[in-house]
Amino acid sequence: MFNLISIVITGFFVGLLAEILYPGPVDLGFVKTVLLGIGGSIVAGVFASWRSGSTFGEGVNRAGCLASVLGALLLIWLGRHW
Repeated sequence: MFNLISIVITGFFVGLLAEILYPGPVDLGFVKTVLLGIGGSIVAGVFASWRSGSTFGEGVNRAGCLASVLGALLLIWLGRHW
């Protein structure tokens, strides 16, 4: 149960950072912000696993958090342009 709560909280902060850093207005509600952050984390984790050949979800570090925000920014960009 605590794992689910931590995923939602982390997703919210990652999505919020992506909304703040994205150039231009991004008007999302709470649920979409959380989903954006979780999606960004998944995109970054899958890319990192593919790139390094390791398994998905081996731990949390600062580089992973930055990559999650970049993944969320990519999702915002994809949503705007496609």
